[in-house]
Amino acid sequence: MSGRKLIIDGVSKTFMEKRGGASTVALRDFNLSIGDGEFVCLVGSSGCGKTTLLKLVAGLEHASSGAIYIDGKPVIAPGPDRGLVFQDFALFPWRDVTGNVVFGPEVLKVPLAERLRTAERCIELVGLSGSGHKYPSELSGGMKQRVAIARALANDPEVLLMDEPFGSLDAQTRYLMQKDLLGIWNVDRKTIVFVTHSVEEAVYLAERVVVMKSGPGAVKSIYPVNLSYPRRLTDNVFIALRERITADIAEEVA
Repeated sequence: MSGRKLIIDGVSKTFMEKRGGASTVALRDFNLSIGDGEFVCLVGSSGCGKTTLLKLVAGLEHASSGAIYIDGKPVIAPGPDRGLVFQDFALFPWRDVTGNVVFGPEVLKVPLAERLRTAERCIELVGLSGSGHKYPSELSGGMKQRVAIARALANDPEVLLMDEPFGSLDAQTRYLMQKDLLGIWNVDRKTIVFVTHSVEEAVYLAERVVVMKSGPGAVKSIYPVNLSYPRRLTDNVFIALRERITADIAEEVA
């Protein structure tokens, strides 16, 4: 980890109801620094503001107070320096795999030959070589998520934001996707901010696990994961850390 890539400085977010004037404080004074090339997982109870925070970093929402910086520049809108991967894949059904992956470079008006080369590289990186002509309806859930990751990587983002990306996959596919994501991260060393409800997944993937308060969302605890890759779910240190984090979240919920 060299230098701070992402800084979330005193960020709060309040949502106002359209009718009645009631308000909901989703985040309050959230502070976190993430290093260049670091893999960080956010965990916490439902409704603690994990997805809201990701949307703020993506520029899809605006903070009520505080600021977010990437490489020292304030985040004020979506941009190609951030790639976003959702749980529901969000692929364009009328585009084939290549067409989905080139969408970002196409919007940025990258020349056709260059964006096709980028698509080929990203499709290969996620293990889908030879599938560029297939449409989403022809793909399994795991393959669709691979395409979504390839599309996010096509703009060569500085930060990859992942919102429960493997939550809808079966257990075996989820495990394979976790391994593949670590392989991709090892090659490209993107800064990754990964939201998950699974403590086991967080400990398996992350260099640091951030536990959020139940609400309003803020940092409760940060756990460094001092285990080498690849990690074994049966390792005693792994199990002990998973249980500590689980207990921390349960305490917050209670």
